[in-house]
Amino acid sequence: MLTLYHYPKCATSRKGKAWLDRHGLSYRIVDIVAETPDIETLRDLWQKSGLPLDRWFNPSSGLYRELGLKDRLPSMSDDEKLRLLAAHGKLIRRPVITDGKRVTIGFDEATMERVWLRGEGA
Repeated sequence: MLTLYHYPKCATSRKGKAWLDRHGLSYRIVDIVAETPDIETLRDLWQKSGLPLDRWFNPSSGLYRELGLKDRLPSMSDDEKLRLLAAHGKLIRRPVITDGKRVTIGFDEATMERVWLRGEGA
């Protein structure tokens, strides 16, 4: 079963949820803002995703802009970035979907099909 880290007010997150529903995939929902993953969970998800940690940030977030992260992220350590993500679920790009081995972030239909329908790597 998949885990969908979801924020109900986020249009992109709702697209990911709708896509899973359309394809009949089972998942459990974790509200990424109400139940923000802790640092170790985020570290594990990030490493399994194979993506640069900066891609985990949601640049559309008002908090992202308020904190000036566009300019600050390049000089921050991975631990600092993970602490920030764990402290503010709205900073995390969503949806985050995992089966415990693979992880996708954001909504890209081609990636969703490749990973969650065909079973290829993220």
